[in-house]
Amino acid sequence: MLQERIIEKLEHAFSPAHLDVVNESYMHNVPAGSESHFKVVIVCAEFEGKRLIARHRAVNSVLADELANHIHALAIHTYTEVEWKKMMDGAPLSPACHGGGK
Repeated sequence: MLQERIIEKLEHAFSPAHLDVVNESYMHNVPAGSESHFKVVIVCAEFEGKRLIARHRAVNSVLADELANHIHALAIHTYTEVEWKKMMDGAPLSPACHGGGK
């Protein structure tokens, strides 16, 4: 499963304090059971002192093959442990897809 591969790669690369990988494909106009749209919420010490763009580039680098060949859309939410502890409601919700959903 692609979702499991994403989890394994991110855990190996970052050893995150918190990691959620959510398959959001059901929210889009794709066949049932698709794995093409994901949301990643990752909290790790490595992001300390890094700008948002650097954090996203780090995640994109780890998932380069998946992004090139399998993933259509990837929402990335990166946090330091301090930032994560300050959040009350968790990561933002993904917007509704305008291409249709089920």
